[in-house]
Amino acid sequence: MKTGVIIQARMSSTRLPGKVAKELPYGGGITVLEQVVRRMKKCSLADEVIVATTTGRDDDLVVRLARKAGAKTFRGSREDVLARYYGAAGKYRLDTVVRITSDCPCADPALVDSLLRLHARRGADYTANVVKLTYPDGFDAEVFSFAALQRAHRQGRTRPEREHVTFYIRSRPAEFKIASLQAPAGQRRPDLRVTLDTPDDYLLLCAVYDNLYARGGTFGFAEVMDLFLRKPWLEEINRRSAAKKVTATQSDEVREALRVLKLQELHRAAALLAAKAGKKR
Repeated sequence: MKTGVIIQARMSSTRLPGKVAKELPYGGGITVLEQVVRRMKKCSLADEVIVATTTGRDDDLVVRLARKAGAKTFRGSREDVLARYYGAAGKYRLDTVVRITSDCPCADPALVDSLLRLHARRGADYTANVVKLTYPDGFDAEVFSFAALQRAHRQGRTRPEREHVTFYIRSRPAEFKIASLQAPAGQRRPDLRVTLDTPDDYLLLCAVYDNLYARGGTFGFAEVMDLFLRKPWLEEINRRSAAKKVTATQSDEVREALRVLKLQELHRAAALLAAKAGKKR
């Protein structure tokens, strides 16, 4: 049985273009993508680390950075990320797949190993720490069987199912055996962000790395949580950054839009949207 970590990465980003090639720590000569690869190579239960990027010329740099860090590579569709994962998993003959995104430079190899153990123990099709959100955004990790991935690839038709690798599986809990890992009691902080999607996120991650990073070492979830306890002011750096979210219905999307508008203190726009949404009911 072969297990591989597949890291999805590309240079294009709507809010922070080229984010995976930014240096972390700042001025350290190591990019975000290289840090993610290095961390995942420390997973004791993973046989391969693969970076899955697109066939676009702008992602030639992603391939170079991945290989520099010691990862295998795969190139596929820009928009059909599900097909990209399926192609990567098939090329490297994986039985079990770990999904990590390149904008999570605090991804914890010990946490991934815990998910893999739970996945095997439960005989699950899909195991993740995002079934119920208890970990900070940036520690997300998902594990699924190649059989589940293959089924999603063959039967998934909608745009969300193609753009979001596990959407098909997660939206069918009656058809797949799903296992969930939650953060330890007292350390459940889904409101925290240690992911990279905005300039403010980058500032926060630079601060985290300045405090915790030691060349050759790997800090994890526990160390990050302890840092925020010691330096709670760090939370203010990216408090108004909003994570991207996939919604199931138009009503859910309106609620999410209202939440983001209020977060940015755009109260008049929020009131206008709420009024228009109310008239359509």
